[in-house]
Amino acid sequence: MNVDDLKVYQDSMQIAERIWKEIMGWNYFAKDTVGKQLVRCADSIAANISEGFGRYHFAENRKFCYYSRGSLNETLTFIHKAKDRNLIEESVAYDLSQQLITLRKRLNAYIRSIGPTTGNSPS
Repeated sequence: MNVDDLKVYQDSMQIAERIWKEIMGWNYFAKDTVGKQLVRCADSIAANISEGFGRYHFAENRKFCYYSRGSLNETLTFIHKAKDRNLIEESVAYDLSQQLITLRKRLNAYIRSIGPTTGNSPS
């Protein structure tokens, strides 16, 4: 299995590319402030999934997925800032936010799937 086979990775790459395309139309000041930060945190979601996947150790993979989840939440924050500053339309902000919320659920499921299960207690 390759990281490219993971749906959570594929979705995070797609969202980051969508954000990149959205920001390319902004003016210099907006790109240089909110835009750069938004691209960095959106790109960091997939980058951390990939880095954790490449570590080949369950605990390290989980740790990088936690970083990815933090970057996802940061991305949501900057999308809200961009909307509040009239850099993106409300409908675009809503759609991106919904995609990220779905991605967060998928990421949480992936984190739970990493490594052997511990304990024998019923769920």
